[in-house]
Amino acid sequence: MPEQHNIEYKQSWHEDHLKTICAYANLQGGKLYIGKDDKGKTAGITEYKKLMDDLPNKIRNHLGITAEVNLVKDKSKYFIEVIVPAYTVAISLRGKYYVRSGSTTTELTGNSLNEFLLKKSGKTWDDVIEDRASMNDIDEGTVSRFIKISEKTNRLPDVTGLTYFEILEKLRLTEGEKLKRAAIILFGKDPGKFYPNIFVKIGRFGKSDDDLLFEEVEEGNLFTILQNVLQQLNRKFFKNPIDFEGMQRIEKGEYPVAAIREMLLNALVHKSYLGATIQIRVYQDKISIWNEGTLPPELTLESLKKQHPSIPRNPIIADVCYKGGFIDTWGRGTLKIINSCKEAELPAPEIKEEFGGFSVTIFKDVLTEELLKKLGLNDRQIKAVLYIKEFGNISNQKYQELNEVSKATATRDLGELVDNFRILLKQGITGVGTIYVRKGS
Repeated sequence: MPEQHNIEYKQSWHEDHLKTICAYANLQGGKLYIGKDDKGKTAGITEYKKLMDDLPNKIRNHLGITAEVNLVKDKSKYFIEVIVPAYTVAISLRGKYYVRSGSTTTELTGNSLNEFLLKKSGKTWDDVIEDRASMNDIDEGTVSRFIKISEKTNRLPDVTGLTYFEILEKLRLTEGEKLKRAAIILFGKDPGKFYPNIFVKIGRFGKSDDDLLFEEVEEGNLFTILQNVLQQLNRKFFKNPIDFEGMQRIEKGEYPVAAIREMLLNALVHKSYLGATIQIRVYQDKISIWNEGTLPPELTLESLKKQHPSIPRNPIIADVCYKGGFIDTWGRGTLKIINSCKEAELPAPEIKEEFGGFSVTIFKDVLTEELLKKLGLNDRQIKAVLYIKEFGNISNQKYQELNEVSKATATRDLGELVDNFRILLKQGITGVGTIYVRKGS
């Protein structure tokens, strides 16, 4: 069995392995094997008698927990199995907290640590009372618009005749006479007054990441940001405006409506609100949205490409968005993005964790330099395809001049683009009149 998030193999004992045990205790539990190689094959250990005496004490003294330590014989070799149960309280090693990310043990710091400690105490960030806030900080207009939109979903409890505070109470956004943080994020007049970076930055870039042409910033509560960002994208960043009311409409060659809306909603609902601002980068041939906050340990990037459970970072915020019909609770957000790109005959979206956050990129064009490299085209072929995108066609002679190669090399490269990669079509009589154009043009 290969190593995974709850199984790890070590050929010998080292004090650093206490970090792995700590990480198991903080999440779903796990097993640590001492005396096995990376593939799980028994390598054996000679100091097993001493370790059987020392390990239970080390675990108890350094972590304050107990774990099952077993000596196992495999033919003539011995290995030790350490079975760590999951603990409901936060476990630390020398004042530091560890968790598992895939098959890697990582230390929690900053916002991730704050979220972890809150969760272990039975709370999430959005479920905490905001003592500084009152109903004067709630935008009643946003609440009214939300109620009107929610009438179509039949998910909202009956709020007829209720005051605005009672409506928030129905939505579980209050505790006693106090408002929760989620109430400010969802319906606040000025959430930035309470929390930093509660806004979305949108940048239009040229040919490179350092070529920022212009930018806009949208701020406000979640529903205001959602509406204004979509309008701003249409007004200033997209060449061809998208009708975001027509969620099911597929626009071939343009960004799919459902994908853009779902990307933004995912970022707003699942971001770490103690972290950096949401960033949207718009290029000539792609758009990406990044929000701070990595995936929960139970999910992997691969699991997002298939059916998976919904594990929201901000469950109170997510629940209100569900009641309003903005999202569902089945973990289908990434699947909607993937499927809408497929239906629009666009490349698969790029989903990854980076810079302490989560990003999704969708491509307007299948023939971007980035994607052409992934297909395996050489640098000369990529240059030729980009030339065709700009000028419409290319000849063998022009290919030779563009890449400073012989006629034989040009013929071979162009032949591969036609027959192997099926990107180009050959037109005209063989010889001087032959040109190559983009397939489908």
